[in-house]
Amino acid sequence: MGTIRKRPLEGTSLRLTLCAGLVGLILLTAVFAPLLTPWDPYAQDMSAALQAPSAAHLLGTDAYGRDVLSRVIVGARTSVFSSLTLVAVICAGGSFLGVLCGWLGGRADAVIMRLSDLFLAFPGMVFAIAVAGLIGGGMVNAVIALAAISWPKYTRLARGQTLAVKSAPYVTAAVMANNTALQIIFRHILPNIAGPLLVTAALDIGTMMMELAGLSFLNLGAQPPTAEWGSMMSKGRSMIQTSPWVVLGPGIAIFLTVLAFNLLGDALRDYLDPKRRGARAE
Repeated sequence: MGTIRKRPLEGTSLRLTLCAGLVGLILLTAVFAPLLTPWDPYAQDMSAALQAPSAAHLLGTDAYGRDVLSRVIVGARTSVFSSLTLVAVICAGGSFLGVLCGWLGGRADAVIMRLSDLFLAFPGMVFAIAVAGLIGGGMVNAVIALAAISWPKYTRLARGQTLAVKSAPYVTAAVMANNTALQIIFRHILPNIAGPLLVTAALDIGTMMMELAGLSFLNLGAQPPTAEWGSMMSKGRSMIQTSPWVVLGPGIAIFLTVLAFNLLGDALRDYLDPKRRGARAE
């Protein structure tokens, strides 16, 4: 007589919970950053410039005497929320285009896919630098530049998923029930393809954060005196041998935040994997 054995989902759920808690802690730090800073992150004190880490300044001070720890904490708001906004824009916009391509097909599908091929033909970061250089510096322009070159990934993924479920019985039934195209897309297609899109978005947050930091490092993102991790590393790179804490503080913050979001995306992918869910009979 067969027995029912549960698949190892408990460990995956625990890992997802822990990763979500870690990411939640980062988000809370970004939200309440002004309340958590031990010093004013923008107050300059040249008499305290480039002080090594101490009890008063746990991560030392920069060339203007500003507390590095306070600037790292406040920089979380700019770096994290800019990355989340960027991923939300490209995921929503690219996915919607992909669903339309998969559902409509024909000339619209061909035009949008060839346009995505054109964008994918260029190295992403090089293209983003070119766009940011044309429209000028600033965090908003950096987000626009990266959004302009990052949407094809989601468009292609959503198109492929839409084609896979387009002929499913529940979609056919919705068509026979005289539902409109938008009703079918929002009620039947998007809910059934959301899993892969969410996993891709979660894994993309770290990548987008690195690319935003890269643009800021090249002075094409956040502008002084805004506290942003990539910009802080750019301003302190000339002092990496004499005052390494100026660069290490924001660098470690980027590393840990990207790691947390990547772990969350990995755990979410495992949790949503249909092969890991449910039980099997033996």
